Amino acid sequence: MASDIEIARAAKMRPITEIGAKLDIPPEALESYGSTKAKVKSSFIAGLNGRPDGKLILVTAINPTSAGEGKTTTTVGLGDGLNRIGKRAAMCLREPSLGPCFGMKGGAAGGGHAQVVPMEDINLHFTGDFHAITSAHNLLSALIDNHIYWGNTLEIDVRRVTWRRVMDMNDRSLREIVSSLGGVANGFPREAGFDITVASEIMAILCLATDLADLQERLGNIIIGYRRDRSAITARDLEADGAMTVLLKEAMQPNLVQTLENNPAFIHGGPFANIAHGCNSVIATRTALKLADYVVTEAGFGADLGAEKFFDIKCRKAGLSPAAAVIVATIRALKMNGGVGKDELGEENVEALKKGCANLGRHIENVKQFGVPVVVAINHFVTDTDAEVEAIKAYAAEQGVEAVLCQHWAKGSEGTEELARKVVELVEHDSAQFAPLYEDDMPLFAKIQTVARRIYRADDVAADKSVRDQLHKWEADGFGHLPVCMAKTQYSFSTDPNLRGAPTGHMVPVREVRLSAGAGFIVVICGEIMTMPGLPKVPSANHIRLDADGQIEGLF
Repeated sequence: MASDIEIARAAKMRPITEIGAKLDIPPEALESYGSTKAKVKSSFIAGLNGRPDGKLILVTAINPTSAGEGKTTTTVGLGDGLNRIGKRAAMCLREPSLGPCFGMKGGAAGGGHAQVVPMEDINLHFTGDFHAITSAHNLLSALIDNHIYWGNTLEIDVRRVTWRRVMDMNDRSLREIVSSLGGVANGFPREAGFDITVASEIMAILCLATDLADLQERLGNIIIGYRRDRSAITARDLEADGAMTVLLKEAMQPNLVQTLENNPAFIHGGPFANIAHGCNSVIATRTALKLADYVVTEAGFGADLGAEKFFDIKCRKAGLSPAAAVIVATIRALKMNGGVGKDELGEENVEALKKGCANLGRHIENVKQFGVPVVVAINHFVTDTDAEVEAIKAYAAEQGVEAVLCQHWAKGSEGTEELARKVVELVEHDSAQFAPLYEDDMPLFAKIQTVARRIYRADDVAADKSVRDQLHKWEADGFGHLPVCMAKTQYSFSTDPNLRGAPTGHMVPVREVRLSAGAGFIVVICGEIMTMPGLPKVPSANHIRLDADGQIEGLF
């Protein structure tokens, strides 16, 4: 079979105006970026208020492994499958970050015959949203240091500036830096650092804002640091919110592209789920819900991170109520969870598979806690055997859910027709009773404990007195109602990336907490997780190049 990029290049893409027409978006409501991608204008979106919402379907997964799970591929396949059986469906995905594209995983636009296109554009720069977010973030950084340089009338304590710079690349050498070296003309030296753009609070704000006015309000609420008396200083105090909003004006408009089968897909925003809230933008999701009967969206990494944050942060903040959830699993990944090495995954091993199914079972239990009906999608690989497929189906049945074999990678929508029909059946006959995991008025540390105990199955949370005191201070300052955004390894329910399966009896160490007052959540940094990743020993960038015909090679 052809490679992903060969399949993408062979796609017969339709003009983006035709894709918009499938959702009754008129040509004048689209701001085209070439012939195959466009932004949906804010003025058109504002006119959709009052329309009924379609059904929202979440696609999540087991904990990721190097064997692969295929959550984005399944999201695209399910969206195509729903259209195939006659439903008016759209997909909502996140934009890929350049960090992973040039780092470990390569591109993030699906795979096989379940992709969104134009694939190279989506993975590289796209419509410039991430560059706008990076620029808006670093504009605020520049204004902070400039204010300090010109007299510091706000009395910013340079030891307590919490706002870091960002770039959309993995670069471990920038995690901790000293800025403003070089003498009096360059300002006052201080310790600083960089995060990756997808960990920026501005990325989270853009993905949670409902319109430009809400965007500017949230940007103004950003806390950049503190005075000596520990009182907070905001971006609004620096008069930065207006200019930042101007930089983000175009980026706030959702991007419309298409699948290989010419079905509509909104791709907008891209916060990581291991260090941010891991969901595409609220404005894209709400727009899709007004235009389609079924909207399929995904949340990053496993359900312990992406799905929990989708439910507890995005749905809570946006007033969304998901109708069903799909948990993606592969036989290869479950065998790896059962102790099989990567070089032996092609061999049948039903016993290891059954052992690894504990990871799937934990995710099923967790999603059910939110009152959302569940179906398991078995993302098919050619090495899967009938005995292994039946073992997963039997295990899922023991958990009270159905597992459906999906072959969208090889067959496109034909391979997800059964899954699409099952999702429709769930939505129509198994009414969701969605509720977040915890109430707004629960103390912040109790919220952290609730996620750790009920989702990760930890015994407890370990946090220094300084962390607990900081949480109490934020509660006293009026931030106690905010949800928590857990930043931890995606590879395990624990904070140890090597602890696979469904571990219990572990502790969740909290290293640091950060207040994202503009986004509206508390970031809880656990274990050794980094907000600026590093590149692997052999990064994908080493294999990405242009061939003699000017075509991109190595991006997958």
